[in-house]
Amino acid sequence: MLKVLIVLILAGIIASLFSSFFFLMKDDSGSHRTVNGLIVRVSLSALLLILIGVAAMTGNLSLNAPPF
Repeated sequence: MLKVLIVLILAGIIASLFSSFFFLMKDDSGSHRTVNGLIVRVSLSALLLILIGVAAMTGNLSLNAPPF
């Protein structure tokens, strides 16, 4: 379930990236949709980092990195 949530947030980040790019190319200069897309993308990225951090700390997500 956790991995599905991570993938869905990543998909949302990518969708926000492409929609912001589209609005940047097609909209007039008075529109704020590009800035709103950036706010959504940064918020989703912060949520993803927090989710991965909490999941790793609680043991729900195992990290397979070799020890130092």
